[in-house]
Amino acid sequence: MTKKQKIAAATIFVLLFGSNLFFVYKYYSDHRNQRLTEQKQQINSQILSFTQLFMAKVLRGGEVVSFDDRLQLENAVRALNDKVIFAAWEKFTKAKDQAEVQNDFYDLFEVLLEKIEE
Repeated sequence: MTKKQKIAAATIFVLLFGSNLFFVYKYYSDHRNQRLTEQKQQINSQILSFTQLFMAKVLRGGEVVSFDDRLQLENAVRALNDKVIFAAWEKFTKAKDQAEVQNDFYDLFEVLLEKIEE
């Protein structure tokens, strides 16, 4: 091989190696982003499931929430593993009068909606 051929081969090798590094980086970056998106979708799904359960058992129930329904709601909110949502839930469940229940209900739903947007 001549000197020019060696330089050309080395240049091609460096370019190919560099492009491989770029594509490996891009692959792992996209893979990481995909995992993060899947985690967010799973959390959003859990929040929506809790919200639907809350709507069915509390808002559409029309009567006093049974112990079993309350336990199911409590387990669902704990399964979310979110301190902010759980704090809003605790505040809602410890409300003393109708006005406080209504305010805490709005606060709980506001927190749930904020968490879905993240």
